[in-house]
Amino acid sequence: MRVDQNNRKKILITGSTSGIGKATTRILAKENDLIICGRRLENLNKIKNELSSISNIKILNFDISDKNQVRDAFQTLESKWKEIDILINNAGNAHGLDYIQDGDTNDWDKMIDINVKGLLYISKIVLDLMIKRRKGHIINLGSIAGSEVYQKGNVYCASKFAVDAITKGMRLDLNKYNIKVSQVSPGLVNTEFSKVRFKGDMNRADEVYKGIKPLVADDVARVMKFVVDSPDNVNISEISVLPKSQASSTIINRED
Repeated sequence: MRVDQNNRKKILITGSTSGIGKATTRILAKENDLIICGRRLENLNKIKNELSSISNIKILNFDISDKNQVRDAFQTLESKWKEIDILINNAGNAHGLDYIQDGDTNDWDKMIDINVKGLLYISKIVLDLMIKRRKGHIINLGSIAGSEVYQKGNVYCASKFAVDAITKGMRLDLNKYNIKVSQVSPGLVNTEFSKVRFKGDMNRADEVYKGIKPLVADDVARVMKFVVDSPDNVNISEISVLPKSQASSTIINRED
């Protein structure tokens, strides 16, 4: 099926193979052309095959924590695909939930390398192109952990505090180039997040959501679409989304 090209935006989404990134990819596909990114090529191909009848899809397969892979992958894009209208910095992770003195430095490296440095690596490349065109929109996936620290969340929270600071810095620095910068900050979302954090221990992962109805990836994807679809002169600078039972990082109404 040939996709109509009229008024379609080109959107690059990192971390497209699972969770919020996958849900966002699906919800944006009908009205936009997408560059989907991730480490798992098999999963990227599955998503492309699923959505190719409603969208023009381009795959970029790389590890976002490796700046050389990011650069080399981006160089494979044809010129028409480099006219990116929106960058959604979704890729991120949490590894471990430990007191600071018990933390695994390998977990710390993974969180900082992906959540902070990876976001910067891809943003630098895309922003160079947006600045030349004097138009664009950056949407960073933050977290309420970027404004509230909770026990044992130390380094993960630090990485999301960094995302918040980078987002605000971007908004200041890019204002003169007609580039919008937004942040979407969810609370508890039931995706692969806790499975990764607890290294596959589903008993610990399930405990996180026990007694509540958390957000799911589609909930956050709908918020992403709202930000994407806002009029050109409107910038949703920051939006937080929580499940009804959550009031903060630590105040959660769990059913007995």
